[in-house]
Amino acid sequence: MIKQIPDLLSGREVKTLKALAAKANFVDGRISNPHSKVKNNLHLHDEKAWEKSSSMLETALMRHEDFRNFAFPSGITKPLITKYDAGMRYGLHPDSPMMMVEGKAFRSDLSCTIFLNDPDSYEGGALRILLGDSQMRFKGAAGSAVVYPSTTLHEVEEVTEGERLVGLCFIQSRIPDTAKRNLLYELNEVAALEGLGMSDENYTRIQAVQFNLSRMWMDN
Repeated sequence: MIKQIPDLLSGREVKTLKALAAKANFVDGRISNPHSKVKNNLHLHDEKAWEKSSSMLETALMRHEDFRNFAFPSGITKPLITKYDAGMRYGLHPDSPMMMVEGKAFRSDLSCTIFLNDPDSYEGGALRILLGDSQMRFKGAAGSAVVYPSTTLHEVEEVTEGERLVGLCFIQSRIPDTAKRNLLYELNEVAALEGLGMSDENYTRIQAVQFNLSRMWMDN
């Protein structure tokens, strides 16, 4: 399942993040993956700007109820602003399953792209995700986000004009199995939407199923 979050950031937050990026230094994105033959983008490389922007983006994610309900996050990597100028792209790839974060192993269950500029301000640059024989493309409005399984093959198509500016991060979920996480999310959503119309007895029974599945499937 792929989750779109249309209202992750306020207009003021988008403006602040874009201003930070405009004044900051960027370097070749292969600094994080020097052996990649498909990566061609730029990463924010400014300690102060990274600290402020990553804090803002992580705070926005963790305050958003729909994100928390969908991802069941146990940890988030520090979000990093990434830029694509005309001619840049990130070819088809899966995300690394394990990363080192502050000296500790971090499992990437979900990936998140946070859009920071208006989609009409650049040509190309869609996030393309393959789902079996199908594919989905995302080019969200400024302040929106898309969360998707890190197991998927995906790419950023070539930017042909303008500048694509996004925030990126990875999420370790308390429910690492994608199918189980999706089922519990759907069950919780239905219970939240229909719970007021149920008898107290049946709502209590639904809660017991929700809570006990969480106990069975959560790894920490």
